[in-house]
Amino acid sequence: MLRDQSMNAVVFDAGPLIAMDRSDRRVIALLERVAERDLNVVVPAGALAQAVRDPARQARLSRFVRQPNVDVVALDRAAAVRVGRLLQARRMSDVVDAHVALCANDLGATVVTSDPDDIAALDPDLTVMVI
Repeated sequence: MLRDQSMNAVVFDAGPLIAMDRSDRRVIALLERVAERDLNVVVPAGALAQAVRDPARQARLSRFVRQPNVDVVALDRAAAVRVGRLLQARRMSDVVDAHVALCANDLGATVVTSDPDDIAALDPDLTVMVI
Protein backbone atom coordinates (compact mmCIF):
# COMPACT_ATOMS: atom_id res chain seq x y z
CA MET A 1 0.00 0.00 0.00
CA LEU A 2 2.29 2.91 0.96
CA ARG A 3 2.92 3.71 -2.72
CA ASP A 4 2.04 7.40 -2.88
CA GLN A 5 5.31 9.27 -2.43
CA SER A 6 3.46 12.52 -1.65
CA MET A 7 1.76 10.99 1.37
CA ASN A 8 3.17 12.19 4.69
CA ALA A 9 1.26 10.05 7.18
CA VAL A 10 -0.59 6.85 7.95
CA VAL A 11 -3.53 6.73 10.34
CA PHE A 12 -3.77 3.77 12.73
CA ASP A 13 -6.99 2.51 14.19
CA ALA A 14 -7.08 0.26 17.27
CA GLY A 15 -6.44 -3.02 15.42
CA PRO A 16 -2.88 -2.27 14.31
CA LEU A 17 -2.10 -0.72 17.71
CA ILE A 18 -3.12 -3.95 19.42
CA ALA A 19 -1.22 -5.99 16.82
CA MET A 20 1.90 -3.84 17.26
CA ASP A 21 1.72 -4.24 21.02
CA ARG A 22 1.66 -8.02 20.46
CA SER A 23 4.74 -7.79 18.18
CA ASP A 24 2.79 -8.69 15.06
CA ARG A 25 5.38 -8.98 12.28
CA ARG A 26 3.11 -7.32 9.72
CA VAL A 27 2.88 -4.16 11.82
CA ILE A 28 6.60 -4.22 12.65
CA ALA A 29 7.39 -4.46 8.91
CA LEU A 30 4.95 -1.65 8.16
CA LEU A 31 6.55 0.56 10.81
CA GLU A 32 9.95 -0.11 9.24
CA ARG A 33 8.59 1.10 5.87
CA VAL A 34 7.02 4.11 7.58
CA ALA A 35 10.41 4.98 9.13
CA GLU A 36 12.22 4.50 5.81
CA ARG A 37 9.83 6.96 4.15
CA ASP A 38 9.99 9.38 7.10
CA LEU A 39 6.20 9.27 7.48
CA ASN A 40 4.21 10.31 10.53
CA VAL A 41 1.81 7.96 12.26
CA VAL A 42 -1.46 9.53 13.34
CA VAL A 43 -3.41 7.85 16.11
CA PRO A 44 -6.88 9.21 16.89
CA ALA A 45 -7.20 9.29 20.68
CA GLY A 46 -10.26 7.05 20.64
CA ALA A 47 -8.32 4.34 18.80
CA LEU A 48 -5.62 4.55 21.45
CA ALA A 49 -8.28 4.28 24.16
CA GLN A 50 -9.57 1.09 22.52
CA ALA A 51 -6.08 -0.43 22.52
CA VAL A 52 -4.88 0.52 26.00
CA ARG A 53 -5.85 -1.88 28.74
CA ASP A 54 -2.89 -2.01 31.12
CA PRO A 55 -0.22 0.57 30.26
CA ALA A 56 2.23 -0.94 32.75
CA ARG A 57 2.13 -4.19 30.77
CA GLN A 58 1.89 -2.58 27.34
CA ALA A 59 5.43 -1.24 27.14
CA ARG A 60 5.60 -1.46 23.33
CA LEU A 61 2.43 0.56 22.91
CA SER A 62 3.50 3.09 25.54
CA ARG A 63 6.86 3.59 23.82
CA PHE A 64 5.27 3.75 20.40
CA VAL A 65 2.88 6.61 21.17
CA ARG A 66 5.78 8.65 22.62
CA GLN A 67 7.83 8.47 19.41
CA PRO A 68 8.45 11.84 17.74
CA ASN A 69 6.77 10.73 14.50
CA VAL A 70 3.57 9.62 16.28
CA ASP A 71 0.81 12.16 16.76
CA VAL A 72 -2.15 11.30 19.00
CA VAL A 73 -5.05 13.44 17.78
CA ALA A 74 -7.69 14.53 20.28
CA LEU A 75 -11.36 14.54 19.48
CA ASP A 76 -12.04 18.21 20.10
CA ARG A 77 -15.33 20.06 19.70
CA ALA A 78 -14.91 20.83 16.00
CA ALA A 79 -13.84 17.27 15.16
CA ALA A 80 -16.70 15.86 17.25
CA VAL A 81 -19.22 17.84 15.21
CA ARG A 82 -17.65 16.62 11.96
CA VAL A 83 -17.65 13.02 13.25
CA GLY A 84 -21.32 13.29 14.22
CA ARG A 85 -22.25 14.67 10.81
CA LEU A 86 -20.35 11.92 9.01
CA LEU A 87 -22.01 9.23 11.14
CA GLN A 88 -25.44 10.69 10.50
CA ALA A 89 -24.79 10.91 6.76
CA ARG A 90 -23.62 7.29 6.60
CA ARG A 91 -26.19 6.02 9.12
CA MET A 92 -23.41 4.54 11.25
CA SER A 93 -22.50 4.85 14.92
CA ASP A 94 -18.81 4.10 15.56
CA VAL A 95 -17.25 7.38 16.68
CA VAL A 96 -13.70 6.02 16.62
CA ASP A 97 -13.95 4.68 13.06
CA ALA A 98 -15.40 8.00 11.91
CA HIS A 99 -12.59 9.95 13.57
CA VAL A 100 -10.03 7.64 11.94
CA ALA A 101 -11.65 8.22 8.55
CA LEU A 102 -11.76 11.99 8.99
CA CYS A 103 -8.13 12.16 10.11
CA ALA A 104 -7.06 10.15 7.08
CA ASN A 105 -9.17 12.22 4.72
CA ASP A 106 -7.81 15.48 6.13
CA LEU A 107 -4.22 14.28 5.67
CA GLY A 108 -4.61 12.34 2.43
CA ALA A 109 -3.26 9.43 4.44
CA THR A 110 -3.61 5.67 4.26
CA VAL A 111 -5.70 4.06 7.01
CA VAL A 112 -4.11 1.04 8.66
CA THR A 113 -6.95 -1.02 10.08
CA SER A 114 -8.25 -4.44 11.00
CA ASP A 115 -11.77 -3.30 10.07
CA PRO A 116 -11.67 -2.22 6.40
CA ASP A 117 -15.40 -2.58 5.74
CA ASP A 118 -16.46 0.09 8.25
CA ILE A 119 -13.75 2.49 7.11
CA ALA A 120 -14.74 1.98 3.46
CA ALA A 121 -18.40 2.54 4.34
CA LEU A 122 -17.48 5.84 5.99
CA ASP A 123 -15.26 7.04 3.13
CA PRO A 124 -14.92 4.80 0.06
CA ASP A 125 -12.21 7.05 -1.38
CA LEU A 126 -9.70 6.33 1.39
CA THR A 127 -6.73 4.06 0.80
CA VAL A 128 -6.90 1.25 3.33
CA MET A 129 -4.24 -1.22 4.42
CA VAL A 130 -5.53 -4.24 6.31
CA ILE A 131 -3.62 -5.60 9.30
